[in-house]
Amino acid sequence: MDETPEVPVTEESVVEAVSPEPQRMPEIHSRFLYVDVSAKRAKQLRRGALPRLPHLRPDPETGVPAEVATRLERVAMQEVKEGRVVYEMPGQAEVEKKGTK
Repeated sequence: MDETPEVPVTEESVVEAVSPEPQRMPEIHSRFLYVDVSAKRAKQLRRGALPRLPHLRPDPETGVPAEVATRLERVAMQEVKEGRVVYEMPGQAEVEKKGTK
């Protein structure tokens, strides 16, 4: 006989396993900014950062990363194109602070 006490399931005890989709960055129109952001993201990927593209994410059950058939530079460019890389322009924070006063 298995005598384990039953725990009532309430809304507070259930945790959502699905995380909300992160906010997307606006499209980059400057090719110079696009190259700069992509190069910095490629450097992060070469140093071991996980790709942000859904088809390249590790398997959630096993943790085994997906095989990347393309070069990491192409992966970085696709991430930037889709708005998955968050970046900040130099001086942007200073302008936002001045605008709030």
